[in-house]
Amino acid sequence: MKTCAALLALIGSAAAFAPAQEARSSTALSEKAFADALGAQAPLGVFDPLGLIEDGNQERFDLLRMYELKHGRVCMLAVTGYLITAAGIRFPGAEGIPDGLKAFPALFETANGQQVLLQMLAFFTVAEIANREASWAGITAEFVGDHRNGALDFGWDKYDDATKMKKRSIELNNGRAAMMGIWGLVTHEMMGNSILPGGYLPGQ
Repeated sequence: MKTCAALLALIGSAAAFAPAQEARSSTALSEKAFADALGAQAPLGVFDPLGLIEDGNQERFDLLRMYELKHGRVCMLAVTGYLITAAGIRFPGAEGIPDGLKAFPALFETANGQQVLLQMLAFFTVAEIANREASWAGITAEFVGDHRNGALDFGWDKYDDATKMKKRSIELNNGRAAMMGIWGLVTHEMMGNSILPGGYLPGQ
């Protein structure tokens, strides 16, 4: 939390020394270009404190949105895994592996644990290769972050446009919450302060 406060302070300091008129013009351009974009919602609207999209470049906005979605999806899985293992749930044969940040050192200590890490690395590699737009296959993504590539649907194509937009908004917001969530969980574990029910501290 101290790191977060320091970063916010630095952002505020940088803004204080920026030319006022230029800042207002850049903000106006950004808000005009992306005010109606998915994720620009009350109470913050277009939240761009670092000015990453102030020039209104659509290609850059789409790239950053893809990064945001991918990190959000990974963090949703991370929060889920963190809480499940903290609840004492394990795969068969993994009962002796601690939860929290101590899981990785424990896996490195045994041959079976190292095999698990290699399997994870292989899975992540395949997932990263598959999790991209397959333009070479003649498949066009429906929106930024649509990596189904004609292989997955789960009923998505049956939804109307309003429902699709709502579900995309839900995913985006859940991803944002998960990014803050896993950061908070790991930070508090490192500080030795539990924020879990019953005062449980993972890795102990």
